[in-house]
Amino acid sequence: MKNAFIQIIRQSAKKKILFLPHALSQMTHPERMITASEIREVINNGEIIEDYPEDVRGHSALILGKGENERPIHLVCAPKSDYLAVITAYIPEPVQWSENFKRRK
Repeated sequence: MKNAFIQIIRQSAKKKILFLPHALSQMTHPERMITASEIREVINNGEIIEDYPEDVRGHSALILGKGENERPIHLVCAPKSDYLAVITAYIPEPVQWSENFKRRK
């Protein structure tokens, strides 16, 4: 299921990526500064670590990927017919996540 859903996410992203306000505020936070190219890298090469089929914003997922200097990035997104909605993106806190950033503590 996750493999099929990541393909849907990637196909939606090829059409257009829409950054929702919360995502932009998280990405532009001075300590984070996550770029759009890093987001594309996470979408293209990351893996789904949590699946949210019942999300009120539509079926969405938490993806773990790597950004510049191999830093971990979490991205929550929801594919739509014409675009991929990026709901939020952030650098996961080590105190809240397992060593590989795939599971919550």
